[in-house]
Amino acid sequence: MQEQPLKVLTGTPIADDGDEYTFCSTCAFSAACLAEGYDKSVLRDLHVLVEHVGPFREGDHIFREGDPFNAIAAVRAGTVKTYVNDASGREQVLGFFLPGEVIGLNAIHAARYPCNAVALDTVMLCRFSFPMMATLAGRMPGLQRHLFNLLSQDIGKASVLAGNFTADERLAAFLVMLSRRFAERGFSPYRMRLTMARTDIANYLRLAPETVSRVLRRLQDEGVLKVDRRDMEILEPQVLDDLAHHVLRD
Repeated sequence: MQEQPLKVLTGTPIADDGDEYTFCSTCAFSAACLAEGYDKSVLRDLHVLVEHVGPFREGDHIFREGDPFNAIAAVRAGTVKTYVNDASGREQVLGFFLPGEVIGLNAIHAARYPCNAVALDTVMLCRFSFPMMATLAGRMPGLQRHLFNLLSQDIGKASVLAGNFTADERLAAFLVMLSRRFAERGFSPYRMRLTMARTDIANYLRLAPETVSRVLRRLQDEGVLKVDRRDMEILEPQVLDDLAHHVLRD
């Protein structure tokens, strides 16, 4: 079979809806279902759990802190930011979610969303009823393992930047992780569009916005990156990998 070329992320990607037999191209659960031997035509139980919702426009909230939890959602298109506000009203960015990634997993325990989720561009979602998903997972060990893996990944993303790292290491790790996540979804790992603002990136990395801008300028001057507003190209991926090594530990 001829290898398919990587896609270049130049705008808001959107999944196709598959067909009678195949899942959407960015489906967060297709791998688990196919591993159990179920395609979409057989897995009627799961298919009826899915509701396509959206579009959400830039700035629209998908859910807010304290809202009752009864569903998780997989991003089909666009980018979602999660955040909380502290007692003084200051925003703290918790994460960014790309197509194929799942939001709402951190609400399972308390049955209420512990943060806010907002669209950074045009966002489409697949909404899964969690009570029905949990029931189905009890009959499908592969789906249950996949849910556990998603929870583990969610925890891992939250803790990876918790150490005492330099600004260069933090930004490099962020870009390397983003590159890998785009590659997993069939997009180029080296050319990407950053839908999140520099201030959001700085907030997430616990850095000052001017520090992020300074590090980006230096990486451009050194030929590691090429940045044109929100379009970015990684020219020297090994340099970024080396900078991110202590953070990512791989």
